[in-house]
Amino acid sequence: MTARGKPRRKKSESAVPRTVLEIADRLHARVIGNGNARLMGISSIATASDGDLVFAEQGRDLDLALASRATAVIAGDFAAQTKASKPLLIAANPRLAFTRAARLLDAARSPKPGIRRSAVVASSARLGKRIVIAERAVVGENATIGDGSWIGAGCVIGTGVSIGRDCRLSPNVTVYPNVRLGDRVMVHAGAVLGSDGFGYVRDPASGRYEQFPQIGRLEIEDDVEIGANATIDRGALDATRIGRGAKLDNLVHVGHNCQIGENVVIAAQTGLSGSVVIEDNAVLAGQVGIGEHARIEAGVIVGAQAGAPSNKVLRGKGIIFWGTPARPITQYLKGLAALSRLAKKEK
Repeated sequence: MTARGKPRRKKSESAVPRTVLEIADRLHARVIGNGNARLMGISSIATASDGDLVFAEQGRDLDLALASRATAVIAGDFAAQTKASKPLLIAANPRLAFTRAARLLDAARSPKPGIRRSAVVASSARLGKRIVIAERAVVGENATIGDGSWIGAGCVIGTGVSIGRDCRLSPNVTVYPNVRLGDRVMVHAGAVLGSDGFGYVRDPASGRYEQFPQIGRLEIEDDVEIGANATIDRGALDATRIGRGAKLDNLVHVGHNCQIGENVVIAAQTGLSGSVVIEDNAVLAGQVGIGEHARIEAGVIVGAQAGAPSNKVLRGKGIIFWGTPARPITQYLKGLAALSRLAKKEK
């Protein structure tokens, strides 16, 4: 705990320090001050201590950062003429530079490569260099794990799964057979990848439901992040696909045959029915519901708790859709205003 009673992340005893110059070089940032100062981790300004890197997006933040216990500060061009007692890393986008610095510093905390004694790895599995397979993980027959990837404790990697380079699977992730993950994919704890889709055929004579074949595959492209306890179904006959750079929050569900484009962002508790298409750069806020065969076109923003019925198409880059059924927010607000006027007339 800090003196203010706020918890903060402890630095790993095995962390390898990096100099300010090393970080700046990777970020293409300019250094003002002592470039040999050693950095161990990142922090907020309020809880920073020796060895921490913080960032400032404006002058007010810079004053607080320089007064903190942090070792160095990432700041924008506004700080270039500042006389500071700490090293400054000048970057065009301080928040983005800080994000990338965090990854560089975190890489120094990588656990020692190797297969832990309690892990179970099939003899036919193909393992890359510098991988980590943690306690009680299971790796199935003919699975492939690329260089530098981590498989967390209790994970289950099914038969024929392909995991690319520098992926990180947190504890208790389940990857069903024949799922493919690209490079640098991050999957948080408890996620389930490649389970059967929710597809059934009803027998009119008996009223019973029989499962439609779920023999497709799941393909996850490079640089995707999948949140804790998210679930993504395999395709029924073809493929469910998550495009490069997509970010899925905790508790997101993606149904079978969905096609999610590149750099799509989907917030927590959103659910996609089967065969939904989400085009590149779309944003879905929390608790959005999308009916089967609906299409969200490129750059569309769907507001929290909005709903798109089956076969609906939402189009218009940068347009915000709200409500159920989802419609452009200007129409939605006009509708609310009209209802309000009617309510006043009734009174």
